[in-house]
Amino acid sequence: MCELLGMNCNIPTDICFSFTGFQARGGATDVHRDGWGIAFFEGRGVRVFLDPQPSSESPVAELVRHYPIRSTNVVAHIRKATHGSVGLENTHPFMRELWGRYWIFAHNGRLDAYAPALDGGFLPVGQTDSELAFCHLLQTLRQRFPQGEPGRFTLCAALQEHAEEVGPHGPFNFMLSNGNCLFVHRSTELHYIVRQAPFAVAHLKDQDVAVDFNELTSPDDRVALIATLPLTDNETWTPLPLHTVTMFVDGERQPA
Repeated sequence: MCELLGMNCNIPTDICFSFTGFQARGGATDVHRDGWGIAFFEGRGVRVFLDPQPSSESPVAELVRHYPIRSTNVVAHIRKATHGSVGLENTHPFMRELWGRYWIFAHNGRLDAYAPALDGGFLPVGQTDSELAFCHLLQTLRQRFPQGEPGRFTLCAALQEHAEEVGPHGPFNFMLSNGNCLFVHRSTELHYIVRQAPFAVAHLKDQDVAVDFNELTSPDDRVALIATLPLTDNETWTPLPLHTVTMFVDGERQPA
């Protein structure tokens, strides 16, 4: 299946170090060769980079790896195709507008016998079960909250209910962000780490690269990273609870 990477932090931060390890898994150290993408929130806007090439061979990925785009919410994905051909239209993450803001979504898993009825408000462009799931999720939220976007804890609870409804169709690991917070749901594998003072040296598992975060951060910085599998081999990553939507705000995991 695919792999996910997310970042949520309290001040705009670049993801270059973590993306270096993640990029290698797209065809070099792992088998996810069917495209990759990454989305950075900047205020109410979003920069999205997509490429159907393997991330380990993609010139666009090299650009992102060396370009310190700073963001408080980032969602990235490397793809191993199950539903839909290899192509730009089927490359995650996907973006749609709801309640006057952009939403970014990426999915890891395979949903079988999944054919929700769509009312036309949100329609998939490609052929993936993932984009279909995203459209269905946004449609469900808009129908449930017709007056507009609810509070983040109410929204998290609604996402939990929706994930439980979709769950019987197959693994539904996903990341969803509106630029204010990051929601993640674990069906099979998702781990997280929060980096904050006192900072230390981190070493990637997939590349022989290390960074001393004391040289790059201030004492008030706090960064939460979420990945399908841990990206470093000298830090303690914590598995997220199974079948649960977890919310991250300002670099902190929020209570359930």
